Amino acid sequence: MTGGEIEERGGDTLARLLARRIVVDGPLSVGAFMAEALGHPRFGYYTRQDPFGAGGDFTTAPEISQMFGELVGLWCVDTWARLGGPTPFHLVELGPGRGTLMRDALRAAAVVPAFVEGAIVHLVETSPTLRARQRETLGDSVAVHWHDRLEEVPEGPTLLIANEFFDALPIRQVQKTSHGWFERLIDLDPAEGPAATQEAPRFRFVLEAFGSSGSRLVPGPLRDTAPEGSVVEVSPASLSVAGAIGARLAAHPGAALIVDYGYAHGPAVGDTLQALRRHAYAPALDDPGEADLTAHVDFAALAAAARAAGADAFGTVDQGEWLERLGIRQRAAMLSAKATPAQAADIRSALGRLIGPEQMGTLFKALALTTPGVFSGGTAPAGFEPAQAQTE
Repeated sequence: MTGGEIEERGGDTLARLLARRIVVDGPLSVGAFMAEALGHPRFGYYTRQDPFGAGGDFTTAPEISQMFGELVGLWCVDTWARLGGPTPFHLVELGPGRGTLMRDALRAAAVVPAFVEGAIVHLVETSPTLRARQRETLGDSVAVHWHDRLEEVPEGPTLLIANEFFDALPIRQVQKTSHGWFERLIDLDPAEGPAATQEAPRFRFVLEAFGSSGSRLVPGPLRDTAPEGSVVEVSPASLSVAGAIGARLAAHPGAALIVDYGYAHGPAVGDTLQALRRHAYAPALDDPGEADLTAHVDFAALAAAARAAGADAFGTVDQGEWLERLGIRQRAAMLSAKATPAQAADIRSALGRLIGPEQMGTLFKALALTTPGVFSGGTAPAGFEPAQAQTE
C-alpha cells in the first residue's frame, strides 16, 4: 500500500492521514502537501467550507465591492466586441468562489443584451460546498455548467476569468545550499515522537537528502547567481493551466483575464508560502486542511507558458492602475450619488481597499491573454494600454 492509498479511519484528521503517508512513503513535496491540504476529498480546506467573507478566513475583491465584478463584466463585453462578437461563446470562470464576481459581471454586461444572450456560462469548481453556494448566488437567472477541470469546457470562442485562482495552485520549493540546489520537503517533526502518527502530528521542512532533482526546477537566471540559502518557488500546476489557456486561445477566438497577487518580473527568490485563518496569518504547516494555503504568483512565468502555447500576453498591470483605467473612480461616484452617507463611506472604503497602493492596489496584478493578432498596431485589451504585447 502506498501513501496515496492510506486507509482512512474513524476519528482521522488530515494531519494523521498525511503523517501515515509520510511514514510509508517518506517526506512530501510542498506541492503534494498543498494539494491535500486544499483539495482532499474529505478533509480538504476548500472541500468542506465556504472560506470567503467576514465570517471566513479571507475576503476577495468581488466580496469587497460590486464595482470589481461590474468592471470585469464590462471588460469582457469590450473584449468580446473587439473579437468580433462571436455567438455563442463560452464565458468561463476558474475558481469562482461564491459566484459573486460572475453575478456582478453578468449584471453589468446586460447593457449589451447580445453578449448575455450569446454567453454559455461555465464554472470550474471542484468543491461541492462552493458549488452549492454558487447556485444560491446565481439563482435561476442564468444556466450554469460546472466542471472539475478547464479541459472539460467545450472548445470554441472563449472569454475566461481567473481571479485569485493561481495563488492556490500547488508549488514546489527548492533551496540553495553549499552543495547545490535541493528540493524542500515536508516531514514529521521528530520532536513529537512516535505518537505523532496517532495523536496530533506536527510537521517541519527538510531538504531532500539524496539524488535531488531540485536543480532542474530552478530557472536558469537564478541557478548560479542566487546566494546560498535562497528559496525558489515553481508551480508546474500553474504553468500547465496557463499553457492550456494559451492553447485554447490559439485555436479559437478569445481572451483570458488573470487577476491575482504576486510579482511581475520573475523568476524571483523568496519563500512566499503562507496560511490564512480568520483573516490572519497562521503557521503554514499547522493543522493542514484548516487554513488556506497560498503562494505568490509568477506572472512572467504564466505569460511565458501561454505564449509558448500560441497566445499573446498583455501586462502585467497593477490592479489599482488597471481598475482606474477602467473607470472605477467614476463608478464609485455614481454609486455614491445615490447612497446614504453610511453607504457612501463604505464605497470609499472599498475603493481604497481595491486600488490603494498600501492595500490591494499594487500587490495584486492583472494579466491578459488573447488569441494571437487580435490586438495589433498598438492596441491592447481595455485597461492594459499603453502596455504592449509581450513577444519575447
